[in-house]
Amino acid sequence: MEESKSATQVDSAGKTGAKDSAESQANEATGDASSQMPNKPTTEAEARYKRMKLFDKVMQKSLNKFIEDVRAGLNVSHQTEDINRLIEEGQLELKLNELDKLERATKDSPDPAWRPSGVPEQDFCSFLMPYYQKQEAYMRRELKKIQAENAALAQKVQGGRESISQTEHRISAAVDEWKASVTEFERLASSLCPADVFDV
Repeated sequence: MEESKSATQVDSAGKTGAKDSAESQANEATGDASSQMPNKPTTEAEARYKRMKLFDKVMQKSLNKFIEDVRAGLNVSHQTEDINRLIEEGQLELKLNELDKLERATKDSPDPAWRPSGVPEQDFCSFLMPYYQKQEAYMRRELKKIQAENAALAQKVQGGRESISQTEHRISAAVDEWKASVTEFERLASSLCPADVFDV
């Protein structure tokens, strides 16, 4: 019997201890201390103080949020000004219009857009080859023009040489005629009057 009494006392003591600890945990969770229970005006003042403290926290957070929003609005307007200035200085509107034109042109093109192959040398060559081919075609056209001009100039030079040789031939023929006429004149002059007539 004594054992059952002691067991019930231990059991009731354990239940009482558990009940007290549960109440203390509940009191701590709600913020009420057992020492403040008997004093009702103190509890109301403390509740009012906590409400005021909570109100101050809410107001401070609202004020901070408002200040952040105002600053963000100022930053947005400042950023908008910066963006507009960059657009004007960089002539981005023209470049974006050109980009739109290129985009429309590629939509009409049936060929797929160029993509890198993964081999830089091959990509570089594929990029430069059309340029070099255009340059080569241009140089060939220019070479043909220059060769045609040279041929025309060579014909003019050949014509000039032929003209000069004909002129030389005419001059030599005229000199020969002149020499012949001079000898004819001398022969005629010597036959008309002998040389001793003119001796003084």
